[in-house]
Amino acid sequence: MSTEASALHTNLLKRITGNLTDTYRGVFSAETIERYVYESYTALARTAKVQTYLPVLAERFAKDRLRALAQAEGKIASVVPQVLFVCVHNAGRSQIAAALLKHYAGDGVEVRSAGSTPGDEISPMAVEVLRDRGLDLTGAYPKPLTDDVVRAADYVITMGCGDVCPIYPGKHYLDWDLADPADQSREQVEAIVDEIDERVKSLWQTVR
Repeated sequence: MSTEASALHTNLLKRITGNLTDTYRGVFSAETIERYVYESYTALARTAKVQTYLPVLAERFAKDRLRALAQAEGKIASVVPQVLFVCVHNAGRSQIAAALLKHYAGDGVEVRSAGSTPGDEISPMAVEVLRDRGLDLTGAYPKPLTDDVVRAADYVITMGCGDVCPIYPGKHYLDWDLADPADQSREQVEAIVDEIDERVKSLWQTVR
């Protein structure tokens, strides 16, 4: 990254930190906000193919993590079920499941997704198959798994990522044995989406 681009990102991160400090005034300290913003930026920078939009993605990631932390600590109410999908790269299965559950549940659930080893982009074939079903993954991006989103979740659904999630009492843990859509044909990805679709429909009947 050039010196000019680095300086621009630094200024943007300072502005983002200031805005989030105002949003969470009385909830979190300025130091906590700053740490979350810069940690989020650094985590995403490790795998990002294109660095241009990193501050924007870091802002979104930090916002979601801070909201999850506030929910986990009881500082803001969780009025709907909190569901977290986790796969290896957060580039296929977990993104597909999150999009489908949001499609069926709308505002009746809060959905997050993450990866144990996040990739650098969402699977193009997964994006294409979901788009043809009327679901738009534009704006979705792979995110690393963080403790705050696990703590906030009521349901944690893992998909082929092993025992990466910390275990907290009072939560529902499910493991879905699903093929990874990475490098698969369109026909294979469609079959994977169909299977996830059925599992998500069943899950929604359980959590609603």
